[in-house]
Amino acid sequence: MPRPIRICHVITRLIVGGAQENTLYTAIGQHRNPAFEVTLIAGIDHGREGNLHDRAHAAGVNLRLTPLLVRPIRPVTDLRAHLELYRIFRAGQFDVVHTHSSKAGIVGRVAARMAHVPVVIHTLHSLVFHKYQSEVANQVYIRLKRRCAAFTDVLISVNDQTAKGAIAERIGRPEQHVTIHSGMELEPFLTIGDRLSAADAKRRLGIAPEALVVGKVARLFPLKGHDQFLEAAVRIAAGQPRAKFLLVGDGSLRDSLEARARTLGIHDRLVFAGLVSPEEIPVCFQAMDVVVHTSLREGIARVLPQAGTVGKPVVTFDLDGAPEVIKDGVSGYLVPPLDTAALAERVLELLADPDRRAAFGRAGRTFATEHFSADLMVRRINEVYFSQLSRRQQLDELAALPIQGIDRNSGALN
Repeated sequence: MPRPIRICHVITRLIVGGAQENTLYTAIGQHRNPAFEVTLIAGIDHGREGNLHDRAHAAGVNLRLTPLLVRPIRPVTDLRAHLELYRIFRAGQFDVVHTHSSKAGIVGRVAARMAHVPVVIHTLHSLVFHKYQSEVANQVYIRLKRRCAAFTDVLISVNDQTAKGAIAERIGRPEQHVTIHSGMELEPFLTIGDRLSAADAKRRLGIAPEALVVGKVARLFPLKGHDQFLEAAVRIAAGQPRAKFLLVGDGSLRDSLEARARTLGIHDRLVFAGLVSPEEIPVCFQAMDVVVHTSLREGIARVLPQAGTVGKPVVTFDLDGAPEVIKDGVSGYLVPPLDTAALAERVLELLADPDRRAAFGRAGRTFATEHFSADLMVRRINEVYFSQLSRRQQLDELAALPIQGIDRNSGALN
């Protein structure tokens, strides 16, 4: 009986976040398949966002934590992380190394190639270069990613826009890129309405059931658009006296956001739910009448299909992967990035029209269930693995043939 295919996923940190959940769901799905033997390596992060370590252990995933994989650039620590990964890859005899996030993608891919791992995959969960940081930093990241693309067999993007952005910067060849949307466990979101009414969900969060709730789910972290949410909330509050605002998530900006809400005069209408367990996220969506997404940089935010699966309309900035999930005027509204006036106007329209909210919610639910299940994501990723392993085996078999009759440059028979 052949041994299982050995897979190693590497990510800089396994916090509560979209890229991290994508990675964990992939590892869990593959762990359930007897054809695979899965290891997940992650750095250690003690931030307020929380982590997914217990979920990984509960699912039976072989999780290895290392303090050497850190998010900031630290040359000595990064070199030690590279050497540690190299030793792990050599000892583990992995068939596939699949890296996630920029730092893990750099040190992990170089280490994998040095360890002669047959197939190296990297997922672009978003583009680390963007207009909200310096051009010097952008150029450093672009050049590093170009170099690492040469060590990579396939570059998976979670949306088409990310793939196009990478190709535009000559990060990998176009044929190296494939789009596989992030997957998630949809069942808790699909069934929350059967288990809990919207009014009861509001009560659980300390909100009056007659309130019209506008909510956002995201880490309280820079570039997640919480300032824009609060700016829009002021306009919405002025136009809809029943409006309440719900922020789900925790992070480094909690104190400053609470202070700003007081300054803006909306603190008494704003609920900070903080960090909630994964089981409570569907409850939070069920309590919302309109879901708002104002992040300034994302691949595909998981909250978009999650909101749709619960049957909630979404108003989002029209950037990155949002248009691949939200169909304008069908399942929600797309508004120009940073245009908080347009954002507030669209939210007010939906708050005033329950029939439209319900229609948008139905459309979002249909689209999300067809495109964003964890099973679909894992199946497509596995297909990439099998294709690359098959190709690698064919090349190895070809290399083993006698020199005569083989064109080593083209790999074809003479």
